[in-house]
Amino acid sequence: MKKGIHPENYRLVVFKDTSCDHSFLTRSTVETNDTIKWEDGNEYPLCKIEISNMSHPFFTGKQNLIDTAGRIEKFNKKYGRK
Repeated sequence: MKKGIHPENYRLVVFKDTSCDHSFLTRSTVETNDTIKWEDGNEYPLCKIEISNMSHPFFTGKQNLIDTAGRIEKFNKKYGRK
């Protein structure tokens, strides 16, 4: 392998789907400040994601509604649009 082009911190990371509370452990180079205690008793970095194969309509065959109500109103209030 060429030196200097590959990430240094390729490690085990837990990804947690916040919409359906599904977690899985895999290897990644993602940077994160959160940690979580996994089923094997070890502590791993935690990366929170909004959609995974357990919540995506393509894989589940049904539509899950993700609560996004109020985002437009919040934007309009913040930037003064009436």
